[in-house]
Amino acid sequence: MWNTKRGTCLHSKGDLWGLFILLLYISPLSCSSNFSHLSYKIKEGLPKGTLIGAISADLKLDLSVSPPRSFNLELKTGSQQYVNLNNTTGELFTSAMEIDREALCAESHEGQGCAIFLDVLILPQQYFRLVKIKIIIEDVNDNHPHFPVDEIRVSVPENAPVNARFAVEQSAVDPDIGIHSVQTYWLVNDYGVFTLDVEENEGGELTPFLIITESLDRETQAEYVTDIIAEDGGSPPLLGTATLRIIITDVNDNCPKFTESLVNVTLYGNATKGMQLARLQAYDPDEGANALITYTFSERVTQESRNLFHLDTNTGVLKLAGKIDNNTGKLYKLIVLANGPTCIPEVATVTVHIIKQLSGPPVVIPRYIASEKDGVVSISESEPPFSPIALFTIKNTEPQQKIECVLEGAGPFRLVPYERFKNEYLLETTELLDYEQQQDYEIVVVVRNSHGLVVNTVVKVHVLDVNDNAPVFKQSFIDITVEENNPPNTFLAQLQATDADSESRGEVYYLLGTDAPTIFDLDRSTGVLTVSTSLDREEKETYRFMVRAVDRGTPRKESIATVIITVQDRNDNSPRFINKDFTFFVPENFPGFGEIGALTVTDADAGENGWVALSILNGSDIFVIDTGRGALRAKTSLDREQQGTYYVWIEAIDGGEPALSCITMVTVLLLDVNDNPPTVLFPQSNQSYMLVLPNTLPGTSITEVYAVDRDTGMNAVIAYSIIKRTDGEPGTFDIDPYTGNITLRKSLSNRGLYSLWVKVRDHGQPELYSTVLVNLFVNETVSNETLIQSLLPRSVDIDHGALPPDKEGRKGEQVPNLCGEYQVLLLALTATCLGLFLTVLSLVTFICCKKRKPKKKRLESEIPLNLINQETVVRNLMEISNI
Repeated sequence: MWNTKRGTCLHSKGDLWGLFILLLYISPLSCSSNFSHLSYKIKEGLPKGTLIGAISADLKLDLSVSPPRSFNLELKTGSQQYVNLNNTTGELFTSAMEIDREALCAESHEGQGCAIFLDVLILPQQYFRLVKIKIIIEDVNDNHPHFPVDEIRVSVPENAPVNARFAVEQSAVDPDIGIHSVQTYWLVNDYGVFTLDVEENEGGELTPFLIITESLDRETQAEYVTDIIAEDGGSPPLLGTATLRIIITDVNDNCPKFTESLVNVTLYGNATKGMQLARLQAYDPDEGANALITYTFSERVTQESRNLFHLDTNTGVLKLAGKIDNNTGKLYKLIVLANGPTCIPEVATVTVHIIKQLSGPPVVIPRYIASEKDGVVSISESEPPFSPIALFTIKNTEPQQKIECVLEGAGPFRLVPYERFKNEYLLETTELLDYEQQQDYEIVVVVRNSHGLVVNTVVKVHVLDVNDNAPVFKQSFIDITVEENNPPNTFLAQLQATDADSESRGEVYYLLGTDAPTIFDLDRSTGVLTVSTSLDREEKETYRFMVRAVDRGTPRKESIATVIITVQDRNDNSPRFINKDFTFFVPENFPGFGEIGALTVTDADAGENGWVALSILNGSDIFVIDTGRGALRAKTSLDREQQGTYYVWIEAIDGGEPALSCITMVTVLLLDVNDNPPTVLFPQSNQSYMLVLPNTLPGTSITEVYAVDRDTGMNAVIAYSIIKRTDGEPGTFDIDPYTGNITLRKSLSNRGLYSLWVKVRDHGQPELYSTVLVNLFVNETVSNETLIQSLLPRSVDIDHGALPPDKEGRKGEQVPNLCGEYQVLLLALTATCLGLFLTVLSLVTFICCKKRKPKKKRLESEIPLNLINQETVVRNLMEISNI
């Protein structure tokens, strides 16, 4: 509210604005001092924010005054939507709405121009001023010329003179003005007979004119089609295009012309009324009414001829209008005129020569029995032989005249007289027709009378197809090979069957037989055979099933073929031994290259993929293996005492690519053979001796014989026995058969040397043994070593045939008899040392008397055997097999 002290109370700003406007129009002072006019020019289509003008600068207003001036746009027109006003600086800018001169000033013509009018109020009251602003919108070339229609038709008569002008009424329009409007027209193709000119009317509009530059002939070319281009004066210029179709209209500049000016007609005397004799044809290259032709007789044609012959004025067909005297022959000359508008008639001459005859040519009247349409007889290929096709009746013959009726042309047809009727002939088939061999026949029925007149009647026969052919496979047995492990939905083959029938009867679709496994799929339309799963030759190598090819005829026919699918092997199985590992027992000393055992290995693959070769990975210097039989052999005889167990790794490799393999372990256990006699370890020599005191009590253990056997089991169990004594007193000493312990059985009565031959044998088969000489010297001391050495026996007579004590032999072997040599030696010793011999003899006798009874003590002695811990062997074999 204004302060009441001002004397005036105004209740709203609206009242204030009204007061300003009232003062503007009623006060002469305001009209002269508070009114300004500004004019600006801008181009249409400027972007938002483009400066139009600065009101404060143009009016030279001081913007630093206080209170500051404000610039306000009066909201009374729609022009403010195109501009924005800065209230503080008074600057005008384009708004977001783009100015389109053609839309803004659509109703104004070019002379009026296009402008926006604004009223701007400068406030507050002490600065009040009304500024009227005019913004002139200048045109830019932003519109293409365009024709009102896509195709412009211009009709030009063919007799139009050169330089004739024809206006193109549908001229182009361009919303732009001035230089930006349409400035010129031109043709893309003028064909060398046209050009364009442009004329400007009083309103300044340009109209194109088509100018003829060469003579036109519609009969040569009736139409010209090109593009007309409208071009404005912009930079660059914009173009508009339309199709210009120039139609050359006809004028009557041509006259009719006969195709034949001389026509000869031969007419037999018995010709019937209405018979067509000839057809006269004239041609006028003009069109429409200019090409209208009428045919008339010349004035020179007599009335008789006019009565006898009729000429169709429109078609030019000449017919026989009256009856000819059959008994006379005559020549008629008819002058026919072809008349056109404003033309001199064209003349043609028709000469009719009437031949005198008793009768005319025969007349053949066909009556079709089979289906006939447009002169073509249709008959099914399923019709049996001698099926009737047509019946021909021969007329216009004299009673006594002879008629010959024959059939010409190839095909299974015949023409025969029909029963007993005269001049009736039946056309029929002679055998089955086959659509697949030939579908159409053309035969001619030739009728000839006795005057030599011939009439030919053409008969066309079309064979109708029936479903008489079953589909035929190209092969009745279809062999297919496919590798195993194929991916799913693998293509196998495309079956092909053909059917010689036509249309749907020859369309073939394919089906699997009922014996086909479900893993196979057959496309009904294409015959493509696929397998839905991966095949495994080891599971099944060959598939055999039926396929069917069925047509779509009625009734349907089908054929079958056998599909044989062979699955080719791939090396997808490694060799396998029948056991994880093998154990063979073989006696030692087995002959070299003898078969220790056979390894059985299998491979599920076929061919080279299933061929298996065996090889030894270790121990090939000792063993060999037969690849064919899998027989394991040792190169040499094996000795258990050297090694009792052999572990041999055998590898099986197939012949595939890449090769697959597996490994097994073979344990060869050597069974002991009694091939080693016991070996005496003590005493070490037959020449050794042991001192035994004379007072040794019976039962005392004197010494022992210790022997070992390299064999095992019973072959290594040793037994000891005394096979001969030289102690003079039998039974003085005894030996334990199990331990070899020698004990004194009775008291020693004699001193001297006692010698015992001990046999050490095993329990094998055959029994092997060794012998040893145990020397016992009975005395208190050993005072004379030389004497004792001389007493040791050099030869012994062994009743049992034992070997010398330092030799080893087998039972049953012949031992050389050395008794003679020992006797000679004893005689020599006796002769030289008789005294010594008697002393020794006495000593021996004393020892034998003193011998004691041996203790009944049995010492058990176990000989360690080189036996293999079986549990350990089995455990090791299992571990290796697992590897």
